[in-house]
Amino acid sequence: MDEAEKLDVQVMEARKRMLGAEHLETLISVANLASTFWNQGRWNEAEKLEVQVMETSLRVLGAEHPHMLTSMANLASTYKTQGRWNEAERLEVQVMEARKRVLGAEHPHTLMSMGNLASTFGHQGRWNEAEKLEVQVMETSLRVLGAEHPDMLVSMSNLASTFWKQGQWTEAEKLGVQVMEMRKRVLGTEHPHTLMSMANLAFIYRDQGQCNEAEKLEVQVMETSLRVLGAEHPPGLVGQCFAWQD
Repeated sequence: MDEAEKLDVQVMEARKRMLGAEHLETLISVANLASTFWNQGRWNEAEKLEVQVMETSLRVLGAEHPHMLTSMANLASTYKTQGRWNEAERLEVQVMEARKRVLGAEHPHTLMSMGNLASTFGHQGRWNEAEKLEVQVMETSLRVLGAEHPDMLVSMSNLASTFWKQGQWTEAEKLGVQVMEMRKRVLGTEHPHTLMSMANLAFIYRDQGQCNEAEKLEVQVMETSLRVLGAEHPPGLVGQCFAWQD
């Protein structure tokens, strides 16, 4: 048992004794332990706890309570990690619709839920459905949050990913360039998110046969990563291209 897990267990057990198994603070501590299991790749143990939290939250807090919806989203994430797309989709639709009702269609949490569902559609190869949601998220984020907000840039990057996976190179390149330039301006040229954007754009160039442009960006990413992160940093900023950003 590592230190994080040990501490999570201690907190959870103490809160169960003092507050009871259905108290909100106890449920949060159970969710924290599930998160630790998730980070360790112990999906079955994480799922078991997340189901407990969701079912208890539903009974005690109600179907539209923010913590209840968060617990549902967490369980959906665990299903997705295991490739259980239908189960994840079912929960994500519920979360999205409830957040629309409770928070409104333009709330950041609602937009995040739409992005999560789009991700699941993408993993299922349902590109049209994914694209439709991602366009909504991007356009709403642009209007509500502004062109340079981090969440706006994530939504733009996700849509570029969907274009890329469908072979819509021109559309993907246009968004990829915008994301890269805005992150350079907002975060600086050496920020990991900027480097990831450069790597993403390099992939788009390479798939279009623009090998010189791709190589130029890849060299920049490699050299900057080496200088900023060090030679022993886990590899793969380039390999993380279009890792879905929820």
